[in-house]
This record gives sequence, structure tokens and C-alpha cells, in this order.
Amino acid sequence: MVTEKLRLYLDLIRWNRPAGWLLLLWPSLSALWIASHGFPGWHLLAVFVLGTILMRSAGCCVNDVADREFDRHVKRTAQRPVTSGKVSVKEALAFGAILALVAFALVLTTNELAVAWSFAALAITIAYPYAKRFVSMPQAVLGIAFSFGIPMAFAAVQSRIPMVAWLLLLGNLFWVVAYDTEYAMVDRDDDLKIGMKTSAITLGRADVAVVMFCYAAYLGIWSAVLATRLPAYVIAITIAAAGGQALWHYTMIRHRTRDGCFRAFRLNHWLGFTMFAGVVAGYAVQ
Repeated sequence: MVTEKLRLYLDLIRWNRPAGWLLLLWPSLSALWIASHGFPGWHLLAVFVLGTILMRSAGCCVNDVADREFDRHVKRTAQRPVTSGKVSVKEALAFGAILALVAFALVLTTNELAVAWSFAALAITIAYPYAKRFVSMPQAVLGIAFSFGIPMAFAAVQSRIPMVAWLLLLGNLFWVVAYDTEYAMVDRDDDLKIGMKTSAITLGRADVAVVMFCYAAYLGIWSAVLATRLPAYVIAITIAAAGGQALWHYTMIRHRTRDGCFRAFRLNHWLGFTMFAGVVAGYAVQ
């Protein structure tokens, strides 16, 4: 019985699908390195790695509670623990609250500014699942939520949030819109039936073009920010490797097949890792 309940909770937080928290982790760690001008120290590294996993998991709990009536009509999500009734709404919210509190305890070990901004991060995390009912491009709301580790990193390191942090957030927002639109393209038919709002529905046949534009905007903004901080040859190699992956994703999504779009989404964490690896390498060789 205990083992079964544990399995359900692990399913609830998508433990067997780490792509979600990796998509959060790489830009946050990149910002941590940039804010620190190199290795940030083991304490902040641990805070941001564990905090990212915990908050992503808490977000899954809130998302599944908010979407439980919609998820039952989507083949890919119909068997999620809350939707199927195997985990109650109260259990999911309580578990999510515990995870968020542990994450908050980690933030308390940093500084007052990071603690203050953590409340904004929590508010956006809670708001996103409901944005899909009212906003035609909810992926933009997710983009803010999934990019909030960037200003949090600068707050934790520098006790301030400079303009460069917001530029990195803007660039990362474009990346989130790109990969979450790919994700939305997988469920487009089901979402149309149940009245869910997504970028894939709003954009229509412009979806692929906008995804590729968002990839380009992300890489362009981040390369401009890094141009004054890292060696030019490191930036060139990093952007070429990341851009090559974006072009590869185009080959997977251009025909808008479910399998192709889902595969492209799942592989995006490698693009994020490429950018992070470039940042680490750039500071290491200076």
C-alpha cells in the first residue's frame, strides 16, 4: 500500500519524466554562473538545483488539480493520478504545499531580496494553470514562470536584479514559447474539443514559423548578452550547436505529427544544456 501510494506521488510530480525540471534548471544555472562571473559556490548551486526540482514538482500538483476536468478528455493525460481519482485533490494540494515550503526553506538560506522575489515566483506558478482558460497565448505566462529562476539567481548572488537579468528572462521566455508550443501541437485536436486555449490553436498554420522565430529570438538575445562577457569563439560554438538543434527540431515539427512534435519538445532540454555548457566553458577559459 505504501509503495503504491509512493508510486502515485512520483507519477504526480512526473518523476519519471525529468525533461520538465531540466527545462527550468539549465537557464537558472546559466544565470547563476553569469551573475557570479563563474562558479557560484556549492551552497547556491545546491539551493537552485533542489529548489528547481521542488518547485517544478509543486507546480505539477497545482496544474493537475486545476486541469483535472480537462485532462480526462485528453488521451495523453487521462490517467494522471488526480484526474483518475487515485490521488485526491486535498492530497495533491497538501503534497504540493509541502514541496513549496521545503523550497522556501532553501531560499531562506540566501538573502532578503531573493526571499521577497520568491513570493512572486510562487504566485506565477499558481496562476499559470488557470491562464489556459482565459489567455490565448498561455505559453507566454508559462514563459515567465519558467524563466523566473533567472532574476532569482541574480538576486541571490548580487542582492539586486540588473537589467541584464530581465534581458535574459525575455530571451528565455521566447524559448519557452517555442518548446511549449511544440507541446501544445501534440494536443491541439483534443484541446479544440474541450475549449482549452493554447498557442498552437491561436497561431494556427503559423505555428511552425512562430516556433522557429522564437528559437531565433532566444538565441539572438542570449548571444547579445553573452557577447560582452565570454570569448567570441565560445559564443560562436555554443550558438551554432544550439541553433543546429533548433533546425533539427524544425524537421520534427514541420509536418505537425503528434510523435514529431512531442519528440521535439522532449529534446529541448539538450538545447538548454548546450547553452549552459557554453556559459560554463566561457567563464572557465577566461
